[in-house]
Amino acid sequence: MRMQQEWQSGTSERTQQANGKQERLANGLGWFSIALGLAEVAAPGRVAELIGIRDEDHTRSLLRFYGMREIAAGVGILTQPQPAGWLWGRVAGDMLDLASLGSAMRSEDNDTSRVAMATAAVLGVTALDVMCAQQLSQAASTNGQPDSSRVSKTITINRSPEEVYQRWRQFDSFPQFMSHLEEVRSTGDRRSHWKAKAPGGRTVEWDAEITDDQPNSLIAWRSLEGADVQNSGRVRFERAPGGRGTIVRVEMDYKPPAGATGAMLAKLFGEEPGQQLDDDLRRFKQIMEVGEIAKSDASIHSGMHAAQPPEQAPAM
Repeated sequence: MRMQQEWQSGTSERTQQANGKQERLANGLGWFSIALGLAEVAAPGRVAELIGIRDEDHTRSLLRFYGMREIAAGVGILTQPQPAGWLWGRVAGDMLDLASLGSAMRSEDNDTSRVAMATAAVLGVTALDVMCAQQLSQAASTNGQPDSSRVSKTITINRSPEEVYQRWRQFDSFPQFMSHLEEVRSTGDRRSHWKAKAPGGRTVEWDAEITDDQPNSLIAWRSLEGADVQNSGRVRFERAPGGRGTIVRVEMDYKPPAGATGAMLAKLFGEEPGQQLDDDLRRFKQIMEVGEIAKSDASIHSGMHAAQPPEQAPAM
Protein backbone atom coordinates (compact mmCIF):
# COMPACT_ATOMS: atom_id res chain seq x y z
CA MET A 1 0.00 0.00 0.00
CA ARG A 2 2.79 2.35 0.93
CA MET A 3 4.65 1.55 -2.30
CA GLN A 4 1.50 2.33 -4.30
CA GLN A 5 1.09 5.67 -2.53
CA GLU A 6 4.73 6.54 -3.17
CA TRP A 7 4.34 5.58 -6.83
CA GLN A 8 1.20 7.72 -7.15
CA SER A 9 2.93 10.59 -5.39
CA GLY A 10 5.92 10.32 -7.70
CA THR A 11 3.67 10.17 -10.77
CA SER A 12 1.76 13.24 -9.63
CA GLU A 13 5.00 15.13 -9.00
CA ARG A 14 6.35 14.23 -12.44
CA THR A 15 3.08 15.32 -14.04
CA GLN A 16 3.21 18.67 -12.24
CA GLN A 17 6.81 19.18 -13.32
CA ALA A 18 5.93 18.37 -16.94
CA ASN A 19 2.96 20.74 -16.83
CA GLY A 20 5.20 23.44 -15.38
CA LYS A 21 7.71 23.03 -18.22
CA GLN A 22 4.92 23.19 -20.80
CA GLU A 23 3.53 26.33 -19.22
CA ARG A 24 6.94 28.01 -19.09
CA LEU A 25 7.61 27.13 -22.73
CA ALA A 26 4.17 28.39 -23.77
CA ASN A 27 4.70 31.66 -21.89
CA GLY A 28 8.13 32.06 -23.46
CA LEU A 29 6.65 31.57 -26.93
CA GLY A 30 3.89 34.02 -26.06
CA TRP A 31 6.32 36.77 -25.07
CA PHE A 32 8.51 36.00 -28.09
CA SER A 33 5.45 36.35 -30.34
CA ILE A 34 4.54 39.74 -28.84
CA ALA A 35 8.13 41.03 -29.08
CA LEU A 36 8.45 39.92 -32.70
CA GLY A 37 5.07 41.38 -33.55
CA LEU A 38 5.93 44.74 -32.02
CA ALA A 39 9.16 44.85 -34.00
CA GLU A 40 7.35 44.04 -37.25
CA VAL A 41 4.69 46.69 -36.60
CA ALA A 42 7.00 49.45 -35.32
CA ALA A 43 10.04 48.92 -37.57
CA PRO A 44 9.10 46.83 -40.62
CA GLY A 45 11.94 48.36 -42.68
CA ARG A 46 14.56 47.28 -40.14
CA VAL A 47 13.05 43.78 -39.93
CA ALA A 48 13.10 43.51 -43.73
CA GLU A 49 16.77 44.45 -43.74
CA LEU A 50 17.62 41.89 -41.04
CA ILE A 51 15.98 38.99 -42.89
CA GLY A 52 17.40 40.07 -46.25
CA ILE A 53 14.20 41.16 -47.99
CA ARG A 54 14.05 44.26 -50.15
CA ASP A 55 12.45 47.16 -48.25
CA GLU A 56 9.39 48.25 -50.26
CA ASP A 57 5.96 49.60 -49.39
CA HIS A 58 4.18 46.29 -49.93
CA THR A 59 6.87 44.51 -47.89
CA ARG A 60 6.30 46.86 -44.95
CA SER A 61 2.53 46.41 -45.19
CA LEU A 62 2.92 42.63 -45.18
CA LEU A 63 5.30 42.68 -42.21
CA ARG A 64 2.91 44.92 -40.25
CA PHE A 65 0.10 42.46 -40.96
CA TYR A 66 2.28 39.57 -39.78
CA GLY A 67 3.17 41.63 -36.72
CA MET A 68 -0.46 42.12 -35.73
CA ARG A 69 -0.95 38.37 -36.10
CA GLU A 70 2.01 37.69 -33.83
CA ILE A 71 0.78 40.13 -31.17
CA ALA A 72 -2.71 38.58 -31.19
CA ALA A 73 -1.22 35.09 -30.86
CA GLY A 74 1.03 36.17 -28.01
CA VAL A 75 -1.83 37.78 -26.10
CA GLY A 76 -3.93 34.66 -26.61
CA ILE A 77 -1.19 32.36 -25.33
CA LEU A 78 -0.55 34.48 -22.23
CA THR A 79 -4.15 35.23 -21.28
CA GLN A 80 -6.04 32.02 -22.05
CA PRO A 81 -6.14 29.19 -19.48
CA GLN A 82 -5.98 26.68 -22.36
CA PRO A 83 -3.55 28.20 -24.92
CA ALA A 84 -3.15 25.13 -27.14
CA GLY A 85 -5.45 26.61 -29.79
CA TRP A 86 -3.34 29.76 -29.99
CA LEU A 87 -0.16 27.73 -30.28
CA TRP A 88 -1.64 25.81 -33.19
CA GLY A 89 -2.49 29.24 -34.61
CA ARG A 90 1.19 30.12 -34.31
CA VAL A 91 2.07 26.94 -36.18
CA ALA A 92 -0.23 28.02 -39.02
CA GLY A 93 1.45 31.43 -38.98
CA ASP A 94 4.87 29.77 -39.11
CA MET A 95 3.81 27.92 -42.26
CA LEU A 96 2.80 31.23 -43.82
CA ASP A 97 6.13 32.79 -42.83
CA LEU A 98 8.03 29.88 -44.35
CA ALA A 99 6.05 30.17 -47.58
CA SER A 100 6.85 33.90 -47.76
CA LEU A 101 10.54 33.28 -47.10
CA GLY A 102 10.59 30.54 -49.73
CA SER A 103 9.19 33.00 -52.25
CA ALA A 104 11.75 35.62 -51.19
CA MET A 105 14.55 33.10 -51.67
CA ARG A 106 13.74 32.89 -55.37
CA SER A 107 14.07 36.62 -55.92
CA GLU A 108 17.43 38.01 -57.03
CA ASP A 109 16.56 41.34 -55.38
CA ASN A 110 16.91 39.83 -51.91
CA ASP A 111 19.92 38.78 -49.85
CA THR A 112 19.49 35.01 -50.11
CA SER A 113 22.03 34.25 -47.37
CA ARG A 114 20.09 36.30 -44.85
CA VAL A 115 16.80 34.86 -46.06
CA ALA A 116 18.24 31.37 -45.55
CA MET A 117 19.28 32.23 -41.99
CA ALA A 118 15.83 33.65 -41.27
CA THR A 119 14.25 30.49 -42.68
CA ALA A 120 16.37 28.31 -40.40
CA ALA A 121 15.36 30.41 -37.41
CA VAL A 122 11.66 30.13 -38.28
CA LEU A 123 12.04 26.35 -38.69
CA GLY A 124 13.48 26.15 -35.19
CA VAL A 125 10.66 28.20 -33.69
CA THR A 126 8.12 26.13 -35.65
CA ALA A 127 9.49 22.95 -34.08
CA LEU A 128 9.04 24.47 -30.61
CA ASP A 129 5.51 25.65 -31.46
CA VAL A 130 4.50 22.20 -32.71
CA MET A 131 6.01 20.42 -29.71
CA CYS A 132 4.38 22.75 -27.18
CA ALA A 133 1.00 22.69 -28.95
CA GLN A 134 1.02 18.89 -29.04
CA GLN A 135 1.93 18.61 -25.36
CA LEU A 136 -0.72 21.09 -24.24
CA SER A 137 -3.39 19.49 -26.43
CA GLN A 138 -2.54 16.06 -25.03
CA ALA A 139 -2.57 17.39 -21.45
CA ALA A 140 -5.98 19.01 -21.98
CA SER A 141 -7.36 15.76 -23.38
CA THR A 142 -5.87 13.67 -20.56
CA ASN A 143 -7.21 15.99 -17.87
CA GLY A 144 -10.64 15.99 -19.45
CA GLN A 145 -10.62 19.77 -19.84
CA PRO A 146 -13.59 21.00 -21.90
CA ASP A 147 -13.10 22.82 -25.17
CA SER A 148 -16.22 24.88 -24.61
CA SER A 149 -16.76 28.16 -22.79
CA ARG A 150 -19.30 29.10 -20.14
CA VAL A 151 -21.14 32.39 -19.70
CA SER A 152 -23.19 33.30 -16.64
CA LYS A 153 -25.00 36.63 -16.22
CA THR A 154 -27.66 37.96 -13.82
CA ILE A 155 -29.94 40.98 -13.94
CA THR A 156 -32.92 42.20 -11.89
CA ILE A 157 -35.99 43.44 -13.77
CA ASN A 158 -38.81 45.38 -12.13
CA ARG A 159 -41.54 43.10 -13.43
CA SER A 160 -43.14 39.90 -12.14
CA PRO A 161 -41.66 36.48 -13.03
CA GLU A 162 -44.85 35.73 -14.99
CA GLU A 163 -44.41 38.80 -17.20
CA VAL A 164 -40.68 38.26 -17.73
CA TYR A 165 -41.10 34.57 -18.51
CA GLN A 166 -43.89 35.21 -21.03
CA ARG A 167 -41.81 37.81 -22.87
CA TRP A 168 -38.65 35.69 -22.89
CA ARG A 169 -40.66 32.76 -24.23
CA GLN A 170 -41.31 34.78 -27.42
CA PHE A 171 -38.09 33.73 -29.14
CA ASP A 172 -38.96 35.40 -32.43
CA SER A 173 -38.72 38.79 -30.67
CA PHE A 174 -35.12 38.21 -29.52
CA PRO A 175 -33.57 40.21 -32.42
CA GLN A 176 -35.28 43.29 -30.95
CA PHE A 177 -32.87 43.32 -28.02
CA MET A 178 -30.13 40.86 -29.07
CA SER A 179 -28.22 42.88 -31.66
CA HIS A 180 -26.13 39.95 -32.90
CA LEU A 181 -29.22 37.96 -33.90
CA GLU A 182 -30.62 38.39 -37.40
CA GLU A 183 -33.55 35.98 -37.17
CA VAL A 184 -35.24 33.48 -34.87
CA ARG A 185 -38.20 31.50 -36.13
CA SER A 186 -40.23 28.70 -34.65
CA THR A 187 -40.00 25.34 -36.44
CA GLY A 188 -42.11 23.29 -34.06
CA ASP A 189 -43.62 23.16 -30.61
CA ARG A 190 -40.24 23.12 -28.83
CA ARG A 191 -37.86 23.79 -31.73
CA SER A 192 -36.58 26.93 -33.42
CA HIS A 193 -34.04 28.06 -36.03
CA TRP A 194 -31.49 30.75 -35.20
CA LYS A 195 -29.34 32.97 -37.44
CA ALA A 196 -26.67 35.24 -35.94
CA LYS A 197 -23.85 37.55 -36.97
CA ALA A 198 -20.27 36.28 -36.61
CA PRO A 199 -16.82 37.95 -36.75
CA GLY A 200 -15.64 38.99 -40.20
CA GLY A 201 -19.12 39.77 -41.54
CA ARG A 202 -20.13 36.10 -41.61
CA THR A 203 -23.31 34.52 -40.26
CA VAL A 204 -23.84 31.31 -38.30
CA GLU A 205 -27.02 29.26 -38.01
CA TRP A 206 -28.32 26.47 -35.80
CA ASP A 207 -31.45 24.66 -34.75
CA ALA A 208 -32.32 24.46 -31.06
CA GLU A 209 -34.82 22.65 -28.91
CA ILE A 210 -36.24 23.36 -25.47
CA THR A 211 -35.21 20.60 -23.08
CA ASP A 212 -37.02 21.89 -19.98
CA ASP A 213 -39.85 24.40 -19.72
CA GLN A 214 -41.21 25.27 -16.28
CA PRO A 215 -43.65 28.19 -16.67
CA ASN A 216 -42.58 31.35 -14.84
CA SER A 217 -39.51 29.56 -13.47
CA LEU A 218 -37.11 27.99 -15.98
CA ILE A 219 -36.36 27.54 -19.69
CA ALA A 220 -33.50 25.23 -20.76
CA TRP A 221 -32.32 24.57 -24.30
CA ARG A 222 -29.64 22.91 -26.42
CA SER A 223 -28.56 23.18 -30.05
CA LEU A 224 -29.15 20.25 -32.37
CA GLU A 225 -26.66 18.26 -34.44
CA GLY A 226 -25.08 20.21 -37.28
CA ALA A 227 -25.11 23.58 -35.50
CA ASP A 228 -22.48 26.12 -36.59
CA VAL A 229 -22.17 27.07 -32.90
CA GLN A 230 -22.89 24.30 -30.42
CA ASN A 231 -24.59 25.75 -27.36
CA SER A 232 -26.82 24.91 -24.44
CA GLY A 233 -28.03 26.61 -21.31
CA ARG A 234 -30.85 27.71 -19.07
CA VAL A 235 -32.63 30.84 -17.93
CA ARG A 236 -34.07 31.03 -14.41
CA PHE A 237 -36.73 33.49 -13.30
CA GLU A 238 -36.70 34.06 -9.54
CA ARG A 239 -38.88 36.47 -7.57
CA ALA A 240 -36.63 39.15 -6.08
CA PRO A 241 -36.69 39.68 -2.28
CA GLY A 242 -39.35 42.10 -1.07
CA GLY A 243 -41.33 41.81 -4.28
CA ARG A 244 -38.81 43.99 -6.14
CA GLY A 245 -39.24 42.33 -9.49
CA THR A 246 -37.53 39.29 -11.01
CA ILE A 247 -33.96 38.04 -10.90
CA VAL A 248 -33.07 36.65 -14.33
CA ARG A 249 -30.12 34.23 -14.32
CA VAL A 250 -28.72 33.14 -17.69
CA GLU A 251 -26.18 30.31 -17.92
CA MET A 252 -24.85 29.23 -21.29
CA ASP A 253 -22.21 26.79 -22.54
CA TYR A 254 -20.98 27.23 -26.10
CA LYS A 255 -18.26 25.92 -28.34
CA PRO A 256 -16.96 28.77 -30.54
CA PRO A 257 -15.98 28.04 -34.15
CA ALA A 258 -12.20 27.43 -34.39
CA GLY A 259 -12.06 26.65 -30.67
CA ALA A 260 -9.94 28.86 -28.44
CA THR A 261 -8.66 30.83 -31.42
CA GLY A 262 -12.19 31.68 -32.46
CA ALA A 263 -13.09 32.69 -28.91
CA MET A 264 -10.18 35.12 -28.62
CA LEU A 265 -10.78 36.63 -32.08
CA ALA A 266 -14.44 37.11 -31.23
CA LYS A 267 -13.46 38.81 -27.98
CA LEU A 268 -11.02 41.11 -29.75
CA PHE A 269 -13.78 42.16 -32.18
CA GLY A 270 -16.33 42.63 -29.38
CA GLU A 271 -18.48 39.72 -30.53
CA GLU A 272 -17.83 37.19 -27.76
CA PRO A 273 -21.09 35.84 -26.19
CA GLY A 274 -20.23 37.00 -22.69
CA GLN A 275 -19.83 40.57 -23.91
CA GLN A 276 -22.99 40.35 -25.99
CA LEU A 277 -25.09 38.93 -23.17
CA ASP A 278 -24.39 41.88 -20.85
CA ASP A 279 -25.73 44.32 -23.44
CA ASP A 280 -28.62 42.04 -24.42
CA LEU A 281 -29.87 41.75 -20.85
CA ARG A 282 -29.70 45.50 -20.33
CA ARG A 283 -31.77 46.07 -23.46
CA PHE A 284 -34.24 43.36 -22.39
CA LYS A 285 -34.60 45.11 -19.03
CA GLN A 286 -35.36 48.41 -20.79
CA ILE A 287 -38.03 46.78 -22.97
CA MET A 288 -39.67 45.15 -19.96
CA GLU A 289 -39.59 48.24 -17.75
CA VAL A 290 -40.15 51.17 -20.14
CA GLY A 291 -41.40 49.46 -23.30
CA GLU A 292 -38.51 50.49 -25.53
CA ILE A 293 -34.73 50.59 -25.75
CA ALA A 294 -33.31 53.94 -24.70
CA LYS A 295 -31.06 55.56 -27.30
CA SER A 296 -28.33 58.09 -26.60
CA ASP A 297 -27.24 60.90 -28.90
CA ALA A 298 -24.30 58.72 -29.93
CA SER A 299 -26.63 55.99 -31.18
CA ILE A 300 -28.86 58.45 -33.07
CA HIS A 301 -26.31 60.69 -34.76
CA SER A 302 -23.39 59.59 -36.91
CA GLY A 303 -20.06 61.37 -36.75
CA MET A 304 -19.24 64.31 -34.48
CA HIS A 305 -22.17 66.13 -32.88
CA ALA A 306 -22.86 68.53 -30.07
CA ALA A 307 -23.45 67.06 -26.64
CA GLN A 308 -26.66 69.13 -26.45
CA PRO A 309 -28.78 70.47 -29.31
CA PRO A 310 -28.19 74.15 -29.99
CA GLU A 311 -30.75 76.53 -28.61
CA GLN A 312 -33.08 78.00 -31.19
CA ALA A 313 -32.57 81.64 -31.92
CA PRO A 314 -35.42 83.85 -30.70
CA ALA A 315 -37.95 84.78 -33.36
CA MET A 316 -37.43 88.21 -34.84
